[in-house]
Amino acid sequence: MGIMSGTSLDGMDLALCRFYKQGRDWHFQILKAQTYDYPKIWKEKLNEAPKLNAGSFLRLHNDYGKYIGQKVNHFLKANRLKADLIASHGHTIFHQPERGFTFQLGSGAILASHCQTNTVSDFRTLDVALGGQGAPLVPVGDELLFGKYMFCLNLGGFANISNRKGKVRIAGDICPVNIVVNHLAWRCRMKYDRNGILGSRGNIIPDLVHELNSLDFYAKPVPKSLGREWIESEFLPLLEKYTLPPEDLIRSVYEHIAFQIGNYLNNYEAGEVLVTGGGAFNTFLMDLIRKRSKSALLIPEVILVKFKEALIFAFLGLLRYRNEVNCLASVTGARSDSSSGLIHLYKYKKNGLTYHHRHP
Repeated sequence: MGIMSGTSLDGMDLALCRFYKQGRDWHFQILKAQTYDYPKIWKEKLNEAPKLNAGSFLRLHNDYGKYIGQKVNHFLKANRLKADLIASHGHTIFHQPERGFTFQLGSGAILASHCQTNTVSDFRTLDVALGGQGAPLVPVGDELLFGKYMFCLNLGGFANISNRKGKVRIAGDICPVNIVVNHLAWRCRMKYDRNGILGSRGNIIPDLVHELNSLDFYAKPVPKSLGREWIESEFLPLLEKYTLPPEDLIRSVYEHIAFQIGNYLNNYEAGEVLVTGGGAFNTFLMDLIRKRSKSALLIPEVILVKFKEALIFAFLGLLRYRNEVNCLASVTGARSDSSSGLIHLYKYKKNGLTYHHRHP
């Protein structure tokens, strides 16, 4: 079971997956998947989490682990399914690798006890301890499950991409997407900009687009990653300088997104780009990116668009359980590859005897 909660708070993705190997090649099936929207109270709790004192924060960490567990149990019971292993990304509250820390909310220990299932969580901390960005982690799955594509682009809270450069996989965050667009859409009383309708009605603000494209982050080479803190301190203040309709701001952000993604893709030979994440459904934004890129953008079946990240976190959990590399130094900038994540082993009974899972 892979569990993913994105920075844009558009819900918690659950995907029950089966993995198998033929020779040296991994294959997968998504057996069942579902998105659980966050109720208002949980959106407020996750938004306010960075402001809590230590005791309240730890309590929320446990409460959110229990909340995830409740959703997992409901999902499995409703579909009459079982999971052999749970892999939970959690919800990112802090991500400051340059200062040596990152934190994903949702206690893996509480989740394991609530679901009575072996669980892997906290996938990023070890990589940060090794001097890496702790992100992105998905490129391991891109390499082993989707290696036939030249690029794998995900349009979620942030746009992140991975591709091969010579014999190594490289990756990084490109720019914000839904974390900003959803924020602006709320001003129009919409949860998100369906099909890019709001942005299509707006006008481009050339000065704003220039300011966004001039942010220092874009001059840095990969590996690099973005977090909520950067949005609040660097990106949103530029938008707030302009007292204009939200449609104009969204349209300008779309122009910025298309420029940054096209700029990245056009640094390489043209090839196929596998596009997933909620932004892949934004037809207006996709058209803008196509106009900026010489590569072919391919959108797969809906279940993969929506649940690719949950699928890959299930896969990362499996690799961790097998003690195999699931985090690439070539992607994160760490001192070495690693098998990252905390494993919470849960005892089980068989034939009247109690067993404890041992690490393979």
